[in-house]
Amino acid sequence: MSVLGDLKTVAVHRDFRKLFAVRLVSQCGDGMFQVGLATLFFFSPERMATAADVAAAFAVLLLPFTVVGPFAGPLLDRWRRRQVLLLGNALRVVLALTLAVLLVTVGVGPAVYVLALVTLGINRFLLSALSAGLPRVVPQEQLLMANTLTPTLGAVSAVTGAVLGFAIGRLVPAGPLKDGLVLVCAAALFGAASSLALRLGKDQLGPELRAGRLLAQLRSTVGDLGEGARYLVARRTPAAALGVMGVHRFLYGANFIALILIARNLLSDPADADAGLATFGLLTGISFAGNGLAIVLTPLAHERMAPATWVLVCLGLGVTSQLLLVTSSAFGVVAVAAAVLGLSVQGAKIAVDTIVQRDTADAFRGRAFALYDVVYNAAFVGAAALAAVALPDTGWSRGAFAALAAAYVVTFLAFRAVSGDGRPRPTPLHASTSAPGL
Repeated sequence: MSVLGDLKTVAVHRDFRKLFAVRLVSQCGDGMFQVGLATLFFFSPERMATAADVAAAFAVLLLPFTVVGPFAGPLLDRWRRRQVLLLGNALRVVLALTLAVLLVTVGVGPAVYVLALVTLGINRFLLSALSAGLPRVVPQEQLLMANTLTPTLGAVSAVTGAVLGFAIGRLVPAGPLKDGLVLVCAAALFGAASSLALRLGKDQLGPELRAGRLLAQLRSTVGDLGEGARYLVARRTPAAALGVMGVHRFLYGANFIALILIARNLLSDPADADAGLATFGLLTGISFAGNGLAIVLTPLAHERMAPATWVLVCLGLGVTSQLLLVTSSAFGVVAVAAAVLGLSVQGAKIAVDTIVQRDTADAFRGRAFALYDVVYNAAFVGAAALAAVALPDTGWSRGAFAALAAAYVVTFLAFRAVSGDGRPRPTPLHASTSAPGL
């Protein structure tokens, strides 16, 4: 079935259209905000020129939320998810405008890094809320189709925002005003997303059960998260899916850092920040074209195989992408590898999202996606540490990419062994009083 046909199928649900609009506008703002950060942190001639520098920047941006992330899950299982989308985007408006003022008046300093950290952390929280709320606006039999479309079209929206941010930056003379203006435009999109969330009912996205005061919720976070982890492991398929996605994210993270270095230091003049950013943007766009191909291929694959089998196919594509990079660092080879890896990552993510949502009871979905975010961020931090040690400053190493290809093969074999027939075990008895079985 075509992408347009799939979109028409799920878009008949009015509440899906409302939630989808929030995602598209919010992620467009994400892309614009992130391209501003990319210019500041990775493509300024005076900073982030080595593998260690780029890896350290990613660690600083993600490590705090690997620690804070677990607190999101229990809250998403208690707080109204619609309110999370409303207030989270509203808070990002304030943060983005404050960042813009600081860049224009003071310049890059500790406050800019702290506010950027908080804004990016809220973004991960919002994406978790969007994923946890999706099963409340589409029928279960259309969940895979919705998972195919919404994250990937959201990513396309983020790329659109990034392109708009880059275009704005090109039209404005270099200086603090340039970075500030991009962030002001991002703030406007965050405000629009917050307003769109008002079209959904307060209780429409769940959760079904909410209890306790905030302080009590925070005190019980560790126990709640532990219970959620035990539930996922007992169900088997969600835990296996989260595990393979964590490894996939780790391997993708190493590739992403390599792509920044290749674009900046190998395929462009390191002293020309705009050329490096343009090359990186082109390669990232090609990678997102692979994401788009996943929209087309994943529903076709679902007609012929289970989601767990499609994950294995995507891991095989990951092996192929790394073997391509082993052969050469020429632009054409890097571009093809980026497209194949984009298809691999997004195709696997769609299947993993579907497995987690399908095989997890609603009362545990918030914790499941909070654990997802912890694994997601921790894997990228680990990839940053690996990149700092294994990659040269040019970003390309035949030995490093061969090792990543071998890691994909091991992941393929492990997931095939653990996933079994792809069916979850019955809901564990210890969780039956707090969550209905599936």
